[in-house]
Amino acid sequence: MPAIDLPFDAIEYARRLSLVRAEMDARGLHALFVTDPSNQAWLTGYDGWSFYVHQGVIVLPDDDPIWWGRNQDTNGALRTVWMGQNSVFGYADHYVQAVDLHPMQDLADRLKGLGLETGMIGVETDNYYYSAKAHIVLAGSLPGVQLVDATALVNWQRCIKSAPELAYMRNAAKISERIIDGLLERVEPGVPKNEIVAEIYRDALRGVEGVWGDYPAIVPLLPSGADAAAPHLTWDGRPFASGEATFFEISGCYRRYHAPLCRTLFLGEPPDFLKRAEAALVEGLEAGLDKARAGNRACDVANALAAPLERAGIERGARCGYPIGLSYPPDWGERTISLRAEDESVLEPDMTFHFMPGLWMQDWGLEITESIRIRADGPAETFCNRPRQMFVKP
Repeated sequence: MPAIDLPFDAIEYARRLSLVRAEMDARGLHALFVTDPSNQAWLTGYDGWSFYVHQGVIVLPDDDPIWWGRNQDTNGALRTVWMGQNSVFGYADHYVQAVDLHPMQDLADRLKGLGLETGMIGVETDNYYYSAKAHIVLAGSLPGVQLVDATALVNWQRCIKSAPELAYMRNAAKISERIIDGLLERVEPGVPKNEIVAEIYRDALRGVEGVWGDYPAIVPLLPSGADAAAPHLTWDGRPFASGEATFFEISGCYRRYHAPLCRTLFLGEPPDFLKRAEAALVEGLEAGLDKARAGNRACDVANALAAPLERAGIERGARCGYPIGLSYPPDWGERTISLRAEDESVLEPDMTFHFMPGLWMQDWGLEITESIRIRADGPAETFCNRPRQMFVKP
């Protein structure tokens, strides 16, 4: 039962594996256990909604990676990973959510069978999918092994995108544009929010121009009025109302690759303070895009954004961007570089970010954002092509 539709060719997977192995060698690791679904997919192609149980990829210095997970998910692995059947291991169902057993006991036995009874094994300790209980059980089952923190080891190797990855992100961006176009057309006073969200999902999953839509790692976020002071509220059945701004944070997704895009819509006549905030935010966006160049630093982008906002009397207390690419719920960020004043990471060609300078004030909010690629020369490329403004519908 070979993989039926790998998203990348063997050369691409070999390139990724060599990057990870080089970093493992630099850290003295004898193996790496990867639980983040995004990292699993990036290394092996695995793609399934099975991350609610324990699973992961074992990366070895000199052999194919091994996918390990629940028995009933091994067929899914065989249909999506590039490795052969001998590189897919499953554990019995009596380990699943049991009180007297834990899947990490099975993983420990597998690792021992690979000769890993001693040495250093890296684990992603600060990850949504690797629990404290998992770590305790794994450590207790491998007394001769030193488990060391390898959080984001794989994530950092993902920072610079390959040409096929960029192509997938451009496909995702086309879907993002379709979603924004659709909601700007459909949102009217009196229309319930859940109906708009249903249309967002329809546009997201139908895709555009022969590009099918995958599910995004984050659900649509669309708070209105005073609720827009909170960046991560979703929706309910209340209708849109005149005299309120709503920001929409969405992303198209193609083969797990994202291109987030945020725009704000005001129903009625916006107050002057919101117009001034819009002008300062757009000016800051433009300045930040100009600073988002190879050789500059992440902080240069953040500082360029901050200057016009500060002149307008607006202070932001949050970072203004993060890397994006391949992701699974609950987050479409890659959790490495942050666009903020304290981060001096140097920008390199084909790094990709969501430049996300949302304004969340005491009783209002405004989001106008861009997904970007760092070019070899010149300012950043924006994946989407929609007006950089607050939209207004009388």
